[in-house]
Amino acid sequence: MKVSEIMTPDVHMANPDQTIREAAKTMAEIDAGALPVSENDRLIGMITDRDIAVRCVAEGRGLDAKVREVMTQEIKYCFGDQEVEEVAKNMAQQQLRRLPVIDRSKRLVGIVSLGDIAAGEGPDVSGDALRGISQPGGLHSQASR
Repeated sequence: MKVSEIMTPDVHMANPDQTIREAAKTMAEIDAGALPVSENDRLIGMITDRDIAVRCVAEGRGLDAKVREVMTQEIKYCFGDQEVEEVAKNMAQQQLRRLPVIDRSKRLVGIVSLGDIAAGEGPDVSGDALRGISQPGGLHSQASR
């Protein structure tokens, strides 16, 4: 099964100059834990609820801080024509619960989450991904910041 068959295609974007308050309000309205951040029609980062908690609130920044000050700039992504099982393995290794999905022209076409994988591929593939994602530490651990 291809990622494009299970991804969420309707993606809301954040602007790097938006405030954290605005980004959090959008997340609440659409019931999402992450927003891709774009500038000049290019994907430049991701802002997650965890980024807001750890890099904004815990560091004493106000809710008027800009998204670009808090977002994750290192973007991991996958392609819509990749196999879901391959992407799930990559998510486990990178310990990521969601990935932006781009086409071969590098245009954002959706987001794939662990939930999308569970619904599309079932418990074997999603369980393996969750096991890897849930390992302590890793590249995205906030403890080392």
